[in-house]
Amino acid sequence: MQISFEGKSVVVTGSSRGIGFATARQFARAGARVAICARGQAGLDAAAAAIEPDTPRLHAAICDIADPAATATFIADAAAVMSGIDVLVNNASGMSKGGDEEAWQAGVGVDLMGTVRATRAAVPFLARSGAGAIVNISSIRGITGSARLPAYAAVKSAIINYTISEAVALSGCRIRVNAIAPGSIEFPGGNWEARKQEEPALYEATVKRVPWGRLGTADEVANVALFLASEAASWVTGQVVIVDGGQIHA
Repeated sequence: MQISFEGKSVVVTGSSRGIGFATARQFARAGARVAICARGQAGLDAAAAAIEPDTPRLHAAICDIADPAATATFIADAAAVMSGIDVLVNNASGMSKGGDEEAWQAGVGVDLMGTVRATRAAVPFLARSGAGAIVNISSIRGITGSARLPAYAAVKSAIINYTISEAVALSGCRIRVNAIAPGSIEFPGGNWEARKQEEPALYEATVKRVPWGRLGTADEVANVALFLASEAASWVTGQVVIVDGGQIHA
């Protein structure tokens, strides 16, 4: 099935690497105008250079999604540059580790409230689209919980609940809202690449728990994001799609 986003405008937060980058690049390759953001200039520049050849228009800006004013400005600027917004992908994450105060602040500030604020800022533009779509990136840990990552798991669970609530609340605006719950995803510069070197026992144990015998890729998550945002999923809203190679059932 070929999915086209010709003439569509797509915003992807936290898009300098990993799932966010792969998703932005795939939307661009499908013909969309794309807006990306990141907290670091070097990562943003590298992502923009890789994505720009595939899109008719790219907007790239530094933005800390934990900052309410910066988030609102980024969304408004993206809409102005791209003549509206048809799709919002909330991907930015503080990647909180453990359960101390700092981990909770990162998770709530970036993952949860970043999703809420970006959604609020984008809704007026998505409503004008007539077929707006929001895709929130959660995690299987938001379903299973995690003794090792309690703050991360809790905020990802909250994102799933928020997705369901917003799907109902925004139905009158003809905005569909869905979430993706990825399992363990490996990509250059990501946590699992680091763990492969620094915590090989944990890495190997995780791989063994995946029935397919490997970790997932960012592009495999991006593929699902494109489907959920497309007209092929026009009757899909309030859903959470697990993308984990069966890891959650192992």
